[in-house]
Amino acid sequence: MESDDAWHLTDRLGAEHGRGDPFAAAIRATRMAMIITDPRQADNPIVFVNDAFLNMTGYHRAEIMNRNCRFLQGEATDPNAVRQIREAIAAKRDIAIDILNYRKDGSSFWNALYVSPVINEEGENLYYFASQLDVTDRIDAHMRTRNEKEHFEREVEKRTKELTEALAAKTMLVHEVDHRVKNNLQMIASLLTMQTRTITDPDAKASLQSMLTRVEALGTVHKRLYQSNDVERFDVAAFARELTIDLVRGSGRTGIEMEFDLVSVEVPVEQAPPVALVMNELLTNALKHAFPHDAGGRLSVSVKPDGDDIRIAIIDGGIGMPREVVGNRTFGKRLIESLARQLNASIAWHPANPGTWIDIRLPRDGPGSRETP
Repeated sequence: MESDDAWHLTDRLGAEHGRGDPFAAAIRATRMAMIITDPRQADNPIVFVNDAFLNMTGYHRAEIMNRNCRFLQGEATDPNAVRQIREAIAAKRDIAIDILNYRKDGSSFWNALYVSPVINEEGENLYYFASQLDVTDRIDAHMRTRNEKEHFEREVEKRTKELTEALAAKTMLVHEVDHRVKNNLQMIASLLTMQTRTITDPDAKASLQSMLTRVEALGTVHKRLYQSNDVERFDVAAFARELTIDLVRGSGRTGIEMEFDLVSVEVPVEQAPPVALVMNELLTNALKHAFPHDAGGRLSVSVKPDGDDIRIAIIDGGIGMPREVVGNRTFGKRLIESLARQLNASIAWHPANPGTWIDIRLPRDGPGSRETP
């Protein structure tokens, strides 16, 4: 019987070297597949094989005795794994490695191979002890997981590319819309400018000029939007600087000293037009009433985050706006109040000694982010 042959082989190994049987205890204690090879013989042949190895591989003992164990290799065996085993044997060191092997019937299995040299006290390499364990289920599960991970990563990459392309297309479309709106607003502004030149009535002329500044403010909004990489957010601080400079230059005033204290802070893009119109009205009023008769002075604009709010301050160093201007229900004042309600913002006028300080607070994330008191 095969099992009886295994015991006879270990007996012969022990008798041959006069040291008793160094392998019998390990063989009796385990059901793990094991072989022993003899590096002192040509091609390091198998000199012992246990029944567990025969059961795992399907070979008979007589078919594998005195052969090198490379017969377990096959078409899909990794050459790199074979090289590592060969180098470990040549260096007389242990190696543990998973390698694809083949049974007698041609079926493959993953072998968790452990090879260790047996060296005597004189340093002579007597044997190589090799244990094998069929870990096909573990390797298959690992490969399935890896394949699923790679498939998932490919799908994520594909979806990310699709979303990136869709976002790019959306951004391009939004920018094109903003660009066209800006161009249309510029055309309207040109028409208003032409119309203003033909009007002699001072009140009508002033009304058209006020409307012109509002259109130009909206044009500045859309110019900044189509130049921005983010189609969802609008930088209030950057807009405040550009609007203030445009209004001061447009007023023809050379004695206005502009001061800025700006921190980049953004609002949702749909809030950009009302924010722009509010700032336009307040800055225009400051230029109109704080510096009469083309007088010069200081105009300070501050935009900063303040907790969940954005705090905007417009401070002029002029004579300040008369009480009748602050309290009067002009179209501009009604427009500011309407826009403030739309933004859920608060606006307060304070004396700046000299001049006027206008304090604006609005939610950073739109009207819904703060409860109305």
